[in-house]
Amino acid sequence: MLSDASGPTPQGPQPRSATPLTLKIVVAGGFGAGKTTLIGSVSEIEPLATEEILTRASEGVDRLDGTPGKTTTTVSMDYGRITFEEPMCMRLQLFGTPGQDRFLFTWPDLAYGASGAVILADTRRLTDSFTAVDYFTARATPFVVAVNQFADRRYDYTTDEVREALDLPEHVPILLCDARQEISAARVLISLVDHALKTAPDRRPSTLGA
Repeated sequence: MLSDASGPTPQGPQPRSATPLTLKIVVAGGFGAGKTTLIGSVSEIEPLATEEILTRASEGVDRLDGTPGKTTTTVSMDYGRITFEEPMCMRLQLFGTPGQDRFLFTWPDLAYGASGAVILADTRRLTDSFTAVDYFTARATPFVVAVNQFADRRYDYTTDEVREALDLPEHVPILLCDARQEISAARVLISLVDHALKTAPDRRPSTLGA
């Protein structure tokens, strides 16, 4: 079975011991994978969401199968922010991408200068993750794959099965998360930062994302 993301949990507002390291993180994935939900669950500020109601006209353009009850879609970006005191003082600026391929033209601006990416995967539509995997692989951007847990779905896939399905190299972390839960989502972000630091060992934390 997939294991949950591990790492320290976010703390409430505390006195700052140092100027936080600011990192830009992209949250990507297919339509309905939980990007807006994840950013909203961890953001310490009111998240910015650019969601619009799905219309009948979009049915001929967007794949809506496997997303029961989905009535809105991100058309530009989501934005949120979270600050951690451990394992280092850092502030993550979170940018969520639209899920449909017709909005791919927004990705270069959203991903510019990013230190890493979280790719949210929905096992009901796992092939939707390929776009993000290919995009960040081609740009050598460190990323983790977070398999989002849905209440109506059993998760009986192993790490090896997900890795094989997405053709991921061994060094890419695969995590199980619940985007609705603050602690679970925050641990995914911590795991991404840890992975990014290990992927670029020659770069000091103070310069990561520069």
